[in-house]
Amino acid sequence: MEGEVVSVEVVSVNAGKPQSVTYQGRELSTGIYKQPVTGPVYLDWAQLEGDGQADLRYHGGPDKALCVYSADHYPYWENVLKRPLAPAAFGENITVRGLTEEEVCIGDIFQLGEAVVQVSQPRQPCFKLNVRYGRADLVVLVQQTGFSGFYFRVLQPGLIGTDMPFRLLERQQHEVSVAFVNRIKYHDTDNRAAIERILAVKELADSWRASFESRLQAGKV
Repeated sequence: MEGEVVSVEVVSVNAGKPQSVTYQGRELSTGIYKQPVTGPVYLDWAQLEGDGQADLRYHGGPDKALCVYSADHYPYWENVLKRPLAPAAFGENITVRGLTEEEVCIGDIFQLGEAVVQVSQPRQPCFKLNVRYGRADLVVLVQQTGFSGFYFRVLQPGLIGTDMPFRLLERQQHEVSVAFVNRIKYHDTDNRAAIERILAVKELADSWRASFESRLQAGKV
């Protein structure tokens, strides 16, 4: 698949700094409220220009430089949430159409504008999604559906934008999809062979690798 042109629309490039909100009677800071930006934006090794994360223990960093979410899932969530959704509805940096978790593999390398990026892990939803939509069950619903989104690490920084190329450069040879990793993480949790298959992908982010390795070491599978 090297050099394959992926039929994907970059709907929007989104960024935003953390802001304070009140949730269950307490103040918290979150970077989940992002907005589309106009014109090309610079993507460096750790994050997008103009973007920010509130809790750096769990968000941001080299393995999570760019969060991607598919607008193909928006109709489903609009039905669940009973409201229309605009780009960046899930706090993603890149809203795409025509590319879902089933079609993306850990380790896949893409050209995105001037940048070169690599799929590192699924997006692991946090309670800030519950905060944004006032739904205590939203994180669980994301895990159940597998509509998680995913992260890119940056192999080559550069400008990115909606009118710039988005092209698959290299498919990872193990072809372990983001959807497959989600299924083993949240559903088929005792599947030792599947966990070993995932761990064979050296491009998997360290935090997810540690989580799966701990299952094997604990003797739970």
